[in-house]
Amino acid sequence: MSNQNVIKIDFLSKRKIAFVFSILLLIVSIGSLATKGLKKGIDFTGGTLVELSFSETVQLKSLRDLLNEAGFKGAVVQHFGSSKEVLIRLLPDAALNTATLSNKVQSAINKNFSQSAELRRAEFVGPQVGEELAEDGGLALLYALICILIYVTMRFEYRFALGSVGALAHDVIITLGFFSVFQFEFDLTVLAAILAVIGYSLNDTIVVFDRVRENFRSIRKGSPTDIVNISLNQTLTRTVMTSLTTLMVLIALFILGGEIIHDFALALIVGVLVGTYSSIYVASPITLALGITKTDLIIVKIDQDELDKIP
Repeated sequence: MSNQNVIKIDFLSKRKIAFVFSILLLIVSIGSLATKGLKKGIDFTGGTLVELSFSETVQLKSLRDLLNEAGFKGAVVQHFGSSKEVLIRLLPDAALNTATLSNKVQSAINKNFSQSAELRRAEFVGPQVGEELAEDGGLALLYALICILIYVTMRFEYRFALGSVGALAHDVIITLGFFSVFQFEFDLTVLAAILAVIGYSLNDTIVVFDRVRENFRSIRKGSPTDIVNISLNQTLTRTVMTSLTTLMVLIALFILGGEIIHDFALALIVGVLVGTYSSIYVASPITLALGITKTDLIIVKIDQDELDKIP
């Protein structure tokens, strides 16, 4: 083997430890999802959105405390567009319609808060809409995984496809489990982040698999485990640099982007970390466990004389 093919880090020697670690994370995630569930946002539960405008910068903590004391339990208060604009998400109230509820919120703020508020809009999202969004979101995830399975099977080999889909399922479950364990709000922005995590993780896995396929065909000596290890080392710099640059942007969004995209950025941060890990310690070990060999990826060349004999 040439110097560039020498294994520098023996990733796969730790795959049993990684397997146990992944199983523990999956058990915790699935257990939390089954018992605690997700803290669904107003997009899924239904409720009222109230947008208010203030003349000066608003301290959200003070506004939250005021609403809580006024009887609006579970209200979500976020800056919207600027520090003077506030979006309030209220749980549904069977006794009050949207107009009455929004007026009651505005009245409580104008009476007890340090600034007066101007009502910009009030909208009601019914629970039926929330159920449709939840169902469509779940179907979107399912269709995405099926399409990925077909794509990777056609481009590589079915064992690679099963490895990539296994890694994606691993990433999605753990990211959802993270939101369930810590009870962060799960809304449409987080669902969009989950779909983005699928794309990111798949891209990272395909880069590794492309190098694995190339090395299976070009390296004559070495076991499948050795060749996969070589491939992981050859793509390691690209994987680390891509992950770090992506995380830098996401951390900046998480810190500076405002509360409106806080959970979106958090979901992507968790997804990128888990996706990078799964590209190395989930997708490739699954493919090896399924028995991938060099002969599965060899391009069969048919001799011209054999072709001429075909009637």
